[in-house]
Amino acid sequence: MVKEGLTTPLFKIMEDRFKNWKYPKIVEGKLTKYNWLVQHKKNLKLGKKTDMGAFTYINAKNGVVIEDNVQIGSHCSVYSISTIDNKKGKVTLKKNCKIGSHSLIMPGVTIGENSIIGAFSFVNKDIPDNVIAVGIPAKVLRKIKK
Repeated sequence: MVKEGLTTPLFKIMEDRFKNWKYPKIVEGKLTKYNWLVQHKKNLKLGKKTDMGAFTYINAKNGVVIEDNVQIGSHCSVYSISTIDNKKGKVTLKKNCKIGSHSLIMPGVTIGENSIIGAFSFVNKDIPDNVIAVGIPAKVLRKIKK
């Protein structure tokens, strides 16, 4: 017997998962029903069919753009401002990128379309489209074959 999902293409599973997707209710500084939190919500631009894991934190003081079909794992942090080094800048997560659990995205960073950031990564520089990047700091491991 074959379990569903082992033979079903990933795009079909994701399509079904987001069939009834609705824009989440975001209240300033409070956990959503999915247990993630946004500060400066007026500066967050959230695309359709996004998915964020529990206990993810987004500080959008200087702007955060999360395009369509982006997935962010649990316990991630996205900062558009850093009080440690006074760095600030808009963060952009392009269409269909995926951020692994426990990763940190620093101010001014853009993560390219379809790119994947490995779990526990520290992203302090732009990541191009269609790559896998991992580490502290995150470095491109390889291109994604289409």
